[in-house]
Amino acid sequence: MAETLNILALDLGAESGRAVLGQFDGRRLARTEVHRFANTPVRTPEGLHWDILRLWADVQEGVGRAARLCDGNLHGVGLDTWGVDFALLDHQGTLVGNPYHYRDDRTDGILPLAFELVPREEIFAQTGIQFMQINTLMQLLAMALQKSPALQVAGSFLTVPDLLNYWLAGSIGCEFTNATTTQCYDPRRGGWAWPLLDSLGIPTRIFPEIVPPGTVLGGLRPALAAELGVPEALRVIAPACHDTGAAVVAVPATGEGFAWISSGTWSILGAEVPEPVIDADSLRYNFTNEGGVAGTFRLCRNIMGLWLVQECRRTWATRGEAHSYDELTGLAAASRPLMAVLDVDHELFLKPGDMPGRIQEYAARTGQAVPKGKGEIVRCALESIALKYRFQLERLERMLDRRLEPIHIVGGGTRNQLLSQFTADATGRPVLTGPVEATAMGNILMQAMALRHLDSLAEARAVVRESAQILRFEPQQRSGWDEAYGRLQELVAAEQAAEPAG
Repeated sequence: MAETLNILALDLGAESGRAVLGQFDGRRLARTEVHRFANTPVRTPEGLHWDILRLWADVQEGVGRAARLCDGNLHGVGLDTWGVDFALLDHQGTLVGNPYHYRDDRTDGILPLAFELVPREEIFAQTGIQFMQINTLMQLLAMALQKSPALQVAGSFLTVPDLLNYWLAGSIGCEFTNATTTQCYDPRRGGWAWPLLDSLGIPTRIFPEIVPPGTVLGGLRPALAAELGVPEALRVIAPACHDTGAAVVAVPATGEGFAWISSGTWSILGAEVPEPVIDADSLRYNFTNEGGVAGTFRLCRNIMGLWLVQECRRTWATRGEAHSYDELTGLAAASRPLMAVLDVDHELFLKPGDMPGRIQEYAARTGQAVPKGKGEIVRCALESIALKYRFQLERLERMLDRRLEPIHIVGGGTRNQLLSQFTADATGRPVLTGPVEATAMGNILMQAMALRHLDSLAEARAVVRESAQILRFEPQQRSGWDEAYGRLQELVAAEQAAEPAG
């Protein structure tokens, strides 16, 4: 029997992080969560930040616990996180300031300023990335326009997982799947978008080498290994360091032609393609081309996901009305269907705040019935997320000129089975959900490939099918969904007509 491979996935999401120990026997992958921790932003007078030192402490705690659980016989450790956010190091490799949170307001109004410097079409031609004010490129542009001292003294740019990898192994570099999400990368040329960065006044000297997913970065720093009681021989591996890239590895598909949704705080809907799709349609529909593994790209679109429900729950809790997610979902299931439709990607829903009030405000402003109780508000949010999935799926199919079926949903959002059923009902096609911990599984499987225990993406997905519970949802209650979808199309069209040209 082959030796069991012990691999640790450090999966940091926008709301929480987890350390998951994977034990792979060559056929099945067992997973044990050894550490879970909150990821809570911190506001200072300068803005909204990630508490990166707290996260670093939890990363170390996760490594130590995993090593103890397998008696030091830990073979690999790999990190993945959310995208777009980054750190700057000075020329001595020291962190320059706490990384900003993508919901900080320093990028408010940044897109028109960017288009004054470089036309929208040219930015997209060089990067193929969806336009969002939170993108790394826009954050860097805001710093350049504000003549940020941190940017002026910076010696290296590292995305968040690259920073933590640097602290683990001492290796400075940007992993490919995460680098492609920054809107600073040219996927057709295969490197940083130097002309674009120059045109926007962003110093090109700070961008390091790009390393492919599945790269062994080296062993732990000796001092860190001694502190944690872990052998220096433990390999630090860059799996797919962007969490969506890792999650898509764990889509349990058996062939091609499927759509996938990575569901969590954000939802990302897309398809796997062999090369980037950068054309008039992908620009018009604001789709993005993110690097995948095994020579693939992810043609996909960010959609505001369960953030709406998370922020409703937080708002109610601050009023002394605490509810579990299951309780809120139960209230939603018992509430009136399709009473109001939201464009969940409207800027009104982007920032932290009184989300129940914003949902009610949007419904009133657009002349719809206003959801009143908690159940009606949460149901409105979930139905609207499912309808936006349909909206973007139809655009994706137009670009690829083929029907995408089934829809695979992976990630923590699959725990909300009501949303999965709404997705089947709204789109009229089967939905397969699972694994829940797709990001951690994909992270572990990419490390197994790096350590030569798996040979291909197809083999990795076969392991997922052997190791995870997959649920199937068929379309059921189709009544009312087409009418609601028509309302969403009208809302989006009205919003686009009201946008300034640029």
